[in-house]
Amino acid sequence: MPGIVYLHSGGMVLLSMNNPLHLRWADQLAATGMIVVGVDFRNGAGKLGPNPFPAGLNDSFSALQWTDTHRNKLGLSKIVVVGDSGGGNLALATALKAKQDGQLTLFDGVYALAPHISGAYDWSVEDQASELPSLLENDQYFTSLATSQVLASLYDPDCANRRNPLAWPYHATGEDLSGLPPHVISTNELDSVRDEGLAYARKLARAGVSVISRTVNGIVHDGDVIFEAALPELHHSAVRDIHAFASSL
Repeated sequence: MPGIVYLHSGGMVLLSMNNPLHLRWADQLAATGMIVVGVDFRNGAGKLGPNPFPAGLNDSFSALQWTDTHRNKLGLSKIVVVGDSGGGNLALATALKAKQDGQLTLFDGVYALAPHISGAYDWSVEDQASELPSLLENDQYFTSLATSQVLASLYDPDCANRRNPLAWPYHATGEDLSGLPPHVISTNELDSVRDEGLAYARKLARAGVSVISRTVNGIVHDGDVIFEAALPELHHSAVRDIHAFASSL
């Protein structure tokens, strides 16, 4: 059966795997018949901080290595790295690190939902408007640029990694991306980070990577993960889509 290495929202900077939202999401993925490895990792602040980049990425990569080592014991036919929000960043960065380290056989696919991947939250308004307009169009719709700026500063305090794709995958080159296994990039229409996810999907396609770009209309950042009670159809559609992607590999 397929397995999921789940990197939770609030990753990079805040929150841990051990909370009702993430445990519920992992349980729902597991209920579809998949094995789910929920990863707790050091992050930039909160209970598991302060541990800025690359601590969380290194922990995520170690979890992937552990899962691959135990493929047979766990009965895994495939391994998919799944993450949402900050965890979406870590899912994409984990794939990039695997390529850099010559370990692409560790996993079979990546599914990133609403990934925070540009680090562009303190760019000039002119640059944001021309390159990533959703940062401005959807500011204050559940999330804000001001909050994203603070979180980015905690993840990379000295700004030494502003263009490092392992910290901010948006800046990956075609060479960084070529040869990666299949990806799904899921974005939300009313999300400030929508356009960076869409741009990353286009980069993957140009690099020859099999990629599905999925946009959920009418919802805010991570809405299909977080708001199960208000949006049950969209929530369970996302769960089913992850299962279908993993099963297709």
